[in-house]
Amino acid sequence: MNEADRLRAAMRVGERSGHGVLDLDAVLRQGRRLRRRRRLTGAGAAALALAVVVGLPVAVRSAGAPQRPAAPAAQPAAGATGHPSGPTAGPTATAAPTPVATDAAPPEPLGDVVRSGIRYGAEERVFYVVPVDVPHLPGVTIGLMAGRRTADGGLAPDFLVNDVVGDDRRDGFHEIGYDQSGPHPTRPLVPTFGYFVGPAERIVGTVDGRQVAARLVRWSEDPRVVIFWFDPAVLPPGVRLDGIAAHDARGRRL
Repeated sequence: MNEADRLRAAMRVGERSGHGVLDLDAVLRQGRRLRRRRRLTGAGAAALALAVVVGLPVAVRSAGAPQRPAAPAAQPAAGATGHPSGPTAGPTATAAPTPVATDAAPPEPLGDVVRSGIRYGAEERVFYVVPVDVPHLPGVTIGLMAGRRTADGGLAPDFLVNDVVGDDRRDGFHEIGYDQSGPHPTRPLVPTFGYFVGPAERIVGTVDGRQVAARLVRWSEDPRVVIFWFDPAVLPPGVRLDGIAAHDARGRRL
């Protein structure tokens, strides 16, 4: 029985009073019962919805192995972010980056350390390749670190990018690192950087309809690996590129 039927039944109660007119007291009593029923029904629906929302994560957690915190990861080239916390194989687009652990031994560079000319007082921004070990990805063995050469000549690692699928020596662009904002921003700011595999002589990014050229240096251990970065004066750290292209010595797009 719907509410219209219940109202008609209440009116029939008045007709059965024998006076030929509606019994308003009976109608009002019936109406109050309907309102109380509607309020109870609404409260029950809300309780059911709450039980579903609260119970769902519990069911997911109990269905398999214990969950580990998701690690921040880089996204595909030309739209990617890096991860200050180290190599990873599990892309998590919404995970917040975490800073490099200060008590961990810094990874040793593979080959030469590339100087950028970007200075922060007595320190200089540098880039260097480091070994990585990504579970179930035998084709990924290197990552690119944005670090600093400190005043005493040491290396301070800040920001690492590495592939999360495939082969780290395939031709073309690989993961690109952008400076991160949020609760743990990298300081000093990290310029946009990455590496390309192939005979690139010029790398140009596009942002807001304008083209910005990257600086590039070949990796000493494999000249096919071209390390590049954008000067903060032409591309502010954290600003996403709309596109990126590499060109060979004849100007042909790779």
